[in-house]
Amino acid sequence: MTAHILTGGEVTTGRRKPSELVAEYEMKVAAVPAALAEFEAAQNAVKMAASIGGTWGNRTLDTGRLGERDMLEALLSSAWRHTYQLYALENFASAADKKRIEQMFADPPPFTVENIRERFGAYIADPWGSILRGLAEQFEGLDPAFKSHEKVKIGVKGLPKRVILAGFNSYSSCYGMERVRDIINALAAYQGKPLLTWPELALLEKNGEALNAGGTFPSPFNGRYDDKTIDVIGRGVWLKRFQNGRGHLFFGPEALRDVNRALAEFYGDVLPDAAEERPAAPRAGTAVAKDLQYYPTPARVVERVLGDLRFKPGERVLEPSCGCGRFMDALRARGARVFGIEVDAARAAQSRAKGHSVLTANFLETEPTGDFDQVVMNPPFYGRHYARHVEHAMRFLKPGGRLTAILPVTARYDHGLLTGSWDDLPVGSFSESGTNINTTVLTMSRGDA
Repeated sequence: MTAHILTGGEVTTGRRKPSELVAEYEMKVAAVPAALAEFEAAQNAVKMAASIGGTWGNRTLDTGRLGERDMLEALLSSAWRHTYQLYALENFASAADKKRIEQMFADPPPFTVENIRERFGAYIADPWGSILRGLAEQFEGLDPAFKSHEKVKIGVKGLPKRVILAGFNSYSSCYGMERVRDIINALAAYQGKPLLTWPELALLEKNGEALNAGGTFPSPFNGRYDDKTIDVIGRGVWLKRFQNGRGHLFFGPEALRDVNRALAEFYGDVLPDAAEERPAAPRAGTAVAKDLQYYPTPARVVERVLGDLRFKPGERVLEPSCGCGRFMDALRARGARVFGIEVDAARAAQSRAKGHSVLTANFLETEPTGDFDQVVMNPPFYGRHYARHVEHAMRFLKPGGRLTAILPVTARYDHGLLTGSWDDLPVGSFSESGTNINTTVLTMSRGDA
């Protein structure tokens, strides 16, 4: 489906525009009282048709009840569901997004152009990006190799040919089969194939090889329905179930190649933490590489990271490479005394303009003080450069002080340079800052390094 942005920021697809949908909705909301009045008149007419001279017989005619509240709730639900179907969002929204959308349908917000743009705009404006993100979300939870940009860059040899899933107990395999469906649908959306149908999923549950090459198979419904056979599209995957309640989903060469291409496309050709085919010349230990990219921490990431931390009033907190001061803003609001260090003069000036104390300097060339209660940082993602920043930052802490750092996920799964407590952030956490790099949060205490 093609999509573009209209002048003024409105999304359209060659079908009806959101403003047209909202206009119809508002017109029908205004028409509800008249429709109910017409309904009531029709009820009275039916009752009069069953009476002589206006005298009621000894029977109650139930013509039904319908109130304005019921009408408005049904109309609002219809408007949101129609918009979802109109733009075919099922074809490229991720499994997690579909669940969130279904939850939203249960208590829908007002039907306005602004809310349509907020809830669905990203899918409509960038359907291909949504497909890639959905695939990345599905696969990053299956095996650490799918999170590792370095293994993705190696190619299919760096990726697992199968994944192990739970939820296939003999008494109920619903959970396991739902996960299989979501994985296959994420891949199908990338491949341009139709999404998996319920009969196909039921067939796969009975015959784990059914979706590999595709073809025609006997119906899995034991003659309860008219269809005697099921036409299956080849998906290049097969399923083996075991008595321990686990299932192994295997990927054929073509399917695994598509997974690899999709992940590489989502993460991008120029990855700050990707292994270089030809390593660059060694840099001086404290030199700031010219290609270190600045990725300001999105507000939702700041809130997630700080939500897990506890601060005592007046604690001193350091943010190395503080950029424009987004962490410092939130830390100050929580009662911390913050101090930043930033090599870029313009960004340091931005932070100072908000009232923060900032030293303009290369953090790796600063002298550790050992007097901070906490360090919160989002160091450069390039290669393994982050490790020097973390190790240097630990020396600024008091004994027992705590460091919290946002790092590329390769720091956890590939490099093994740091130890501590890890918590992976959701896929695309830094998308609004210009990178789809997978990220994780490392927490260390002074003495763990």
